[in-house]
Amino acid sequence: MSREGKLAKNTLILSIGTFLPRLASFITMPILTGYLTKAEYGTYDLITVLVSLFLPTITLQIQTAAFRFLVDCRDDETEVSKIVSTIIFFIIPVSLAALLILYFFLPGDNTAVKIFICLFFFADINVNALRLICRGLNYNLTYSISAILSSLGRMIFTVVCVYWLRTGLLGTVISLFVSSLISVVFLMVKSRVYRHISLSYFDVTTLKNMLNYSWPMVPNSMSAWVMRLSDRLVVTAFMGVSANAVYAVANKIPSLLNIAQNTFTMAWQENASIVSKDSDASEYYSSMFNTMFKLMAGFFGILIAATPVLFKLLIRGEYDEAYFQIPVLFVAMFFFGMSTFLGGIYVAYKKSRSVGVTTTAAAVCNLVTDLAAIKYIGLFAASGSTLISYIFLFVFRLIDVQKIVKVKYDLKQMIGILLIILTESVFCFLRRSILNIVNLILGIVFFFVLNKDFVKAVLNKASSMIRKKTA
Repeated sequence: MSREGKLAKNTLILSIGTFLPRLASFITMPILTGYLTKAEYGTYDLITVLVSLFLPTITLQIQTAAFRFLVDCRDDETEVSKIVSTIIFFIIPVSLAALLILYFFLPGDNTAVKIFICLFFFADINVNALRLICRGLNYNLTYSISAILSSLGRMIFTVVCVYWLRTGLLGTVISLFVSSLISVVFLMVKSRVYRHISLSYFDVTTLKNMLNYSWPMVPNSMSAWVMRLSDRLVVTAFMGVSANAVYAVANKIPSLLNIAQNTFTMAWQENASIVSKDSDASEYYSSMFNTMFKLMAGFFGILIAATPVLFKLLIRGEYDEAYFQIPVLFVAMFFFGMSTFLGGIYVAYKKSRSVGVTTTAAAVCNLVTDLAAIKYIGLFAASGSTLISYIFLFVFRLIDVQKIVKVKYDLKQMIGILLIILTESVFCFLRRSILNIVNLILGIVFFFVLNKDFVKAVLNKASSMIRKKTA
């Protein structure tokens, strides 16, 4: 199968696993914003963001090594067993010890909430490890199905616990834990990963090699966390938990752009790692960079045009001021997506230190800007600092990655696309009906003009897969 065909196939399969979790969060949003107080919703948002810090810190990001190392030895059963067993027997005792400590540091007097937060963190650590193991073994469909089950579980238990039983924040945390637990059980059984788990395969040398690769990713994850959570913490400190709830809601719709980014990047990382040893790697990476730039811009155009409708459908309660943060955050998510794509090249060449250095620099930029502006422009300091830091991260990586492999790009085309993105953002911000209609037309045309070749490739691959199943 050609590189492009494999990329299109993996993109199609992985899109299922990235779209439905986002869809689940949007389906449950009216319930959460309608039946949780602003303080409870702000706390819930902090919990879900906090897990992205806690997970990589206590496990030294060894999960990332699972994917990268397994890509190189998929056909070697012994080596696969060494890697899988070493990861599992490292993360379980380490995470249990860390969660025991975490329990006593969690604020609040509600013991049940604290217990289920710890259980959710433990389940989330393991589900992420198993998913990256599955991706490393090329079980992409299993990965996607696990995400579907987790999403359905979250939706069902949120409806039962929050809407019907009115259990508030406790019910919300329970739904997070149960949905992750369902995914863990499915991944274990379906992928039969348990066949590779044996204490006799635990190997200290393998552990050292993987940790040498993964630990520099910890500053990267922490820095990425700083960029995501520092906004929340600064807003909460200067403006209160209710303001954080508004900012959290503002982030929900722009995060849809990450569906396209996450789907493509997951498929791309596998291809990038395989191609890294080929003589034409530079040409391939350049082609994919331009494809990703246009794909992200196309999805941006459609989503920013749909924002006025999505906001009315999905947001309940007194969150109208969140709308004006959305255009800024959309542009920020665009640059974040492109930065993540460039990070895939670092992963391909196992340059994990470069990932950490670039993200740390961007995190410092974000925090300094946020603190400097929060007193003067309120919530716009949070969204504005996020935008500035992600632009900085994109430019930094685009320059830095040239030291590893030459990635060619059309600067004039990029500037033209960015001008259209800026125009659509301004139209959305002005919130006028006629401009919303113009945005809708412009967004649809923009997407298909930029991405006609990629859309054809994905549709052809989907058609081919359907024909094979019905033959």
